[in-house]
Amino acid sequence: MWGGRFAQGPAAVMREINASLPFDKRLWRQDIAGSIAHARMLGAQGILSAADAEVIIGGLEAVAAEYEAGDLPEDLDLEDIHMATETRLAEKIGPVAGRLHTARSRNDQVATDFRLWVRDAMDEVLGALRTLQRALVARAGEHTDAVMPGFTHLQSAQPVTLGHHLMAYYEMVERDCSRFADARARMNRSPLGSAALAGTGFPIDRHMTAQALGFDGPTDNSLDSVSDRDFALDYLMAAGQCALHLSRLAEEFVIWASQPFGFISLPDAYSTGSSIMPQKRNPDAAELVRGHAGRIIGCMTSLCITMKGLPLAYSKDMQDDKPPVFEAHDLLGLAITAMTGMVETTTFRTDRMRALAQSGFATATDLADWLVREGNVPFREAHHITGRTVKAAEEAGVGLAELPLETLRAIDERIDERVYAVLTVDASVASRRSHGGTAPEQVRARIAQAQAALDGDVAP
Repeated sequence: MWGGRFAQGPAAVMREINASLPFDKRLWRQDIAGSIAHARMLGAQGILSAADAEVIIGGLEAVAAEYEAGDLPEDLDLEDIHMATETRLAEKIGPVAGRLHTARSRNDQVATDFRLWVRDAMDEVLGALRTLQRALVARAGEHTDAVMPGFTHLQSAQPVTLGHHLMAYYEMVERDCSRFADARARMNRSPLGSAALAGTGFPIDRHMTAQALGFDGPTDNSLDSVSDRDFALDYLMAAGQCALHLSRLAEEFVIWASQPFGFISLPDAYSTGSSIMPQKRNPDAAELVRGHAGRIIGCMTSLCITMKGLPLAYSKDMQDDKPPVFEAHDLLGLAITAMTGMVETTTFRTDRMRALAQSGFATATDLADWLVREGNVPFREAHHITGRTVKAAEEAGVGLAELPLETLRAIDERIDERVYAVLTVDASVASRRSHGGTAPEQVRARIAQAQAALDGDVAP
């Protein structure tokens, strides 16, 4: 490729460290698409003859057919997928293949190919996340009235419904979708035609190639175009935050599947056994989703460190931009698919959830609120009274609803028999009617909105 300048070939280690073909061959579809768009534009602009442009396009389509059949190159001497494709094109159509690289550089070529790949990756993730949301909405709809403990600090706090709990993850995933969608819109500009760093003297039409490749238009600064990897960082940052959410849900499934909780029974398809303990049923799929989050965040950190000190424009360090993105995308896809399967097929033991929701004095706040409403007691005083009531119930070994009225009145004479109506978990849940609350009517309304959004009836 640069034999006119160099008299000797590279050292063996240089050949190995310099080659990116083992990983960037994943870009072959985008590389072919970009090259076809470039060749067609060169022909339209008269930079190439129409005949040469058609021969090149036909040759590229033939190379693509070989790649599709699995005949991808492995020769490190070819360095990357761009040179591999150009070399194979020359073998098929002869010297006219050398005209394809007119008015472009590998710098803008790889920037374009990588953007196209990341854009496709974002579309793939968005589709997978919508499938996960549909699973969450469906299971939440089955359990809008199922009472379970709500936790803070992993301590019993207030009763909630399982539907409300699952819909919390719908909201997290909705924010993930918005981050990927925002990043996709921001990155959808074409660097093709920026050449090495300064643009080109040929009369190219960058708007034509941008349109052909589905971009909103060309980028506006050639230096920035070839050196920008914000789109890859945006993908990784969105992927990292998405992985955090998946990890939190996975952690809940791990905890809920344990015998002390017993909230769920995971299906065989997402569980493993032990080589020594025949009774074991391990939530390995959930644990791996949790573990993958660390690797995805590591990929994000890797590219941040690579990019942090690079001057304009292109530096060879940027060849290391693709492995972390590829790895993160593969891991995220696995995690979303596994988590979706678990949500769809897990058995929720709502009887066990209800039993534990009734423990831990989870309706204590309801007693305090009742004192405020019915006894005109300032909340801080009501909080203190309720604390004494909880202590009395704890010493008696009963729940708040089982305390005799005389015991309650001995603590505060403003308490009367009406208080028992608010001390059940069902009453507690039903009372949380504020917007976004856990009351079944509120949960059903949000599920309906979410389902309509997923069906495309309204904006998410």
